[in-house]
Amino acid sequence: MDPLWILFIGMVVVLGGILALRLHAFLALVLGALVVAAFTPAEAVVKHGISKKLSPEAAQKVADQPVIERVTREFGATAGRIGVLIAFASIVGKCLLDSGGADRIVRTTLRVLGEHRGPLAFLLSGFLLGIPVFFDTVFLLMIPLGKAMRMQTGKNYTLYVLSIIAGATMTHSLVPPTPGPLFVAKELNVDMGLMILGGCVVGVITAGVGWAFAHWINRRVDIPLRENSKLSLADLEALSKRDEKGLPPFWLAALPILLPVLLISAGTPLDSKGGAKFYADLFAFWPGAIQVIKVLGDSTVALGISALIALATLLWQGRKSGEVLDKGVSTALEEAGLIILITSAGGAFGGVLQQCGIGLRVQELSTTYSIAILPLAWAVTALVRIAQGSATVAMITAVGVVGGMATPELLGFHPLWVALAIGCGSKMMPWMNDSGFWVICKMSGFTERECLTTFSPMVSLMGLTGLFVVMVLAKLFPLV
Repeated sequence: MDPLWILFIGMVVVLGGILALRLHAFLALVLGALVVAAFTPAEAVVKHGISKKLSPEAAQKVADQPVIERVTREFGATAGRIGVLIAFASIVGKCLLDSGGADRIVRTTLRVLGEHRGPLAFLLSGFLLGIPVFFDTVFLLMIPLGKAMRMQTGKNYTLYVLSIIAGATMTHSLVPPTPGPLFVAKELNVDMGLMILGGCVVGVITAGVGWAFAHWINRRVDIPLRENSKLSLADLEALSKRDEKGLPPFWLAALPILLPVLLISAGTPLDSKGGAKFYADLFAFWPGAIQVIKVLGDSTVALGISALIALATLLWQGRKSGEVLDKGVSTALEEAGLIILITSAGGAFGGVLQQCGIGLRVQELSTTYSIAILPLAWAVTALVRIAQGSATVAMITAVGVVGGMATPELLGFHPLWVALAIGCGSKMMPWMNDSGFWVICKMSGFTERECLTTFSPMVSLMGLTGLFVVMVLAKLFPLV
C-alpha cells in the first residue's frame, strides 16, 4: 500500500477517535499506531531499518515482529528518551508551585517589567533557553511560571502559554547546538557561527510574528487555567495569595530553572570536535573535569539535580519531610505518569509511520515536481514533519533530498539559507503524532482541540513567515 494512504488512514483513526468518538488520547494513539503498523508491508520495515544503519538481518528481524511488538518497541523508545525527564520536570513544577517559587519569580518579573510586559518576558526567556535546551524541556521548566502568572493576573493564560512556545520553538530548529540545526549545518558545510547568527536573526523575526499571533488569538480564545484531580483552582489561588514573606528568595526560586540550563549549556560544546578540544586545553591540569561536565550536562541528570533543589526548598521552608517526599512527590509522579503514557503513545504512532516509508515517499514526490531550491527544501521538511511528527527527523530527511544541490555554484547564494529554510519547514502543522504536542497539551491543560486551534496555527504561521524571510535575505545578502 502507498505510504500516503497509510498516513491518511492513521490520521483518520487518531483524529476521528479523539475529536469524533471522544476516545482518550492514549487509546486513540495506540489504536492509530496498531492500524498503521498492520498496513505497513514487511519490505518497508526492512528498508526503514537499513536506512537507520541496521544490518539486513536485524532489519528483517524487526519486520518479522508482530504488529503489537513493533508498536510497543517504539512506545518504549519514546518513554526511554523522555520518561524520566518528564517525571523530574513534574517534580520541579509541583515544588515550584507548593513552595511559592513560581509565585516569587512571577511577582519579581511583574515588579521589574510591569504586568503588561509579562508575556514579553516569557517570549525572551523561551528564545534564549531554546538555544541550548530541547524545546520540550524549556516548556516543562517554564509552564509552572505561566500558571503562576495566570493566578496573579486572573487572565491571559492563552497568551502566556503561547508566548513561551513562540520564544522557544524556532531556536530549537534554527540555532545550534540543538541536534536538528547542528546536523543540517554540518551536512551543508555551513560555518557554525554563521548558522547561529542567521538562525537568531530569522528566529527573532518569526518569534515576533508568533507573539503577535498569540496576542490576536488571546483576544478571541480565552482558555481557562484548569484544575486537575490533584490540584484544584482553589489550591492554586491560595498558593498565589500567600504572604510574600513566606516565599523563597528570588535566587533560590530561579535556581531549579536556571541551573539545568547552565549545566546543559556547559556540556553542549563536548558534542563538537572544536568544543571538545577547547575543553581539553582549558582543563589540561584536570582531565577528569571534562567527564564531570559531561555527566552533569546530561539533560536528565541536570533536571534531576533541579528536582532535588526544588524539594530541598520545600524542606528549607520547614515542611515535614514525609509530607514533601511522600505526598508531594507522589502527586507529581501521578500527573507525570499520564503525560508519559500519552507522549509515548504519540511517539509510537510517529515511529510506525516512519517505518511505513513515508519519508522516502515524500522524497520521491519532491523529485517529481521541480521547484526553486528554498521552497523545495522547506516543503520537503514540512511534509515529512506533518507525516511523522519529529522536527529533527524531518530536517535530516530534507537535507538528504536537497544536500546535493546546495552548493554556492548551483544556488547562487550561501547554503546557510537552505539550512534555515529547512529549519522553518520543520515547524509546520504539529498535531497528534508529535510528542511535543502532547507535552504542551497535557502540561498546560489545553484540550486537543484548543491545541489544534491555537498552538498549531501559530507555529505554522511562524514557519511560513520564516520561509518568506529566508527568501528575502537570500536575495538581499547572498553571501557569495
